[in-house]
Amino acid sequence: MDEELIGIGAFAARARLSAKALRLYDRLGLLSPARVDEATGYRFYRPGQVERARLVALLRQLDMPLARIAEVVDADDGAVAAGRLTAYWADVESRHAARRTLAEYLRGRLSGRSSEMYGKFVVETVDVPEQVLITESRHVLADELPTWIGAALGRLEAAAAECGGAAGAPFVAYRAEVSMESDGPAEACLPVADEAAARAWAGRRGRAFETAVRVEPARRLAFTRITKAQVAHPQILAAFEAVEQWMAAEGLTPVGPCREVYFADWSAAGPEDPVCDVAFPVALPADSSAALPTGSSAALPTGSSAALPAD
Repeated sequence: MDEELIGIGAFAARARLSAKALRLYDRLGLLSPARVDEATGYRFYRPGQVERARLVALLRQLDMPLARIAEVVDADDGAVAAGRLTAYWADVESRHAARRTLAEYLRGRLSGRSSEMYGKFVVETVDVPEQVLITESRHVLADELPTWIGAALGRLEAAAAECGGAAGAPFVAYRAEVSMESDGPAEACLPVADEAAARAWAGRRGRAFETAVRVEPARRLAFTRITKAQVAHPQILAAFEAVEQWMAAEGLTPVGPCREVYFADWSAAGPEDPVCDVAFPVALPADSSAALPTGSSAALPTGSSAALPAD
């Protein structure tokens, strides 16, 4: 049996790694020697372990967490391993895109180039008709917000079937500031088709998830469209600030809580895909048929939104 094994020095040379790295991989549970001499503690490896050692080293260069490295190298076949690597790298690219957007936001703030930063956002207006909403409210801090939004919108979309079906895009309204120090509350909302059925649903639901039904009057919204990468906090604040600046320039007054309208399939969207409208309700003129400001849009997109990720 010993003829089939090689010592740690020779194995390290074949794997193009140091003995120190091999001892670390053993300690981390990623690559255990085939045998350890009880008297000397000397490690022996099989030649067939060279490929695993090299693969672990390469995956560590991607800053892959140890648990995910184990999932890749322990996969039953190459296709499964490649799929797990693909999923990890998609997460990396998404985080990188979010950090790039955050860096741009912070550069604008630190350099005092606010007007240039806000100029990247196209602000429009749209008239939205009266809507019956099923809602769920929660006091939540900024770092808890993505998880709660995903869960709350998922619950509301599941409930829509009992309320005549969804009648528009889901959105989250902020009735007070949500940050790392302030917990709102935030209100997840979904337009539905049948008010009576919605009120019956809410009656059965009780107050377990702070659910409610309300009829929101016709609104005019000032909004800007942002990508998946731009949704992350705090870079999304630039979009809110851009809309506020535009409203001030147009002489428009906000008349309700700001909101994020989710119109795309979140799970299928890439970092640069538009997924969300950041919007403020503004005062409607006495004549609701009055022309919208230049650059206005005819209608917000509608459709079901997949739950936001929990991370």
